[in-house]
Amino acid sequence: MNNLWKYIIIASAIVLSSIVLSAAYTQRFRSNTGTITVTGLGETQFTSDLIVIEGNIEVENYDAAEGYRSLEQSRESVISFLTSKGVAREAITFNMPTTYKLSESVYENGDYIGSRFSGYNLSQSFTIESKEVNTVEAAARELPSLLARGISIEVDNPMYYYSGLESVKLDLLASAAADAHERATKIVENSNAELGNLTWSRAGVFQITAATGDEEFSAGGNFNLSSREKKARVTVRAEYKIKPKVK
Repeated sequence: MNNLWKYIIIASAIVLSSIVLSAAYTQRFRSNTGTITVTGLGETQFTSDLIVIEGNIEVENYDAAEGYRSLEQSRESVISFLTSKGVAREAITFNMPTTYKLSESVYENGDYIGSRFSGYNLSQSFTIESKEVNTVEAAARELPSLLARGISIEVDNPMYYYSGLESVKLDLLASAAADAHERATKIVENSNAELGNLTWSRAGVFQITAATGDEEFSAGGNFNLSSREKKARVTVRAEYKIKPKVK
């Protein structure tokens, strides 16, 4: 019986201490209220005004000099084709050509005995960069037709940029900050308080995605290059003081 009362007393002490600690925590929490934290959103859509397309041409020849002449001919064919489609010559840039030796495996009686020189591979990458988006799109779409002329060419998918992106970012930050302020105002307007001064604010990462679709956001930010029509968004997290409403 004595043991039973001992356990009852111990249990009561634990419950009592929990109540005290809970009250103390609640009091600290209440004493710290006086601010409100909200997240505002800035979002807009825009159309890319700059297109970039990368590609590569290559030739193989046993003789390096002859191979380089063939590469030059392929390069001129690409330039001629693009300019005939309305692409400005200054929009086309060819990088330094690269050359490496080719080799083939040699076998004797089914056993590998080494390798021997089999010629040269010469390649040259190029970039088309222009604000004439429609013209370049149409021309690049037809570039693979040069394969029928014996030109070994590869063309990557277009990449789309917007030259006024920095201005868009500044406008979005202002829009997100204004949205945060409006949200905070609406939250407190029906309470017995008024919105005070801003204590701090922090911008999130910019997300640039396709204007349509369900492209996922990234914690480190997203920068869509594959879509001409884009959507940009950013959030701003802000904390405001709350002050008693003046009667």
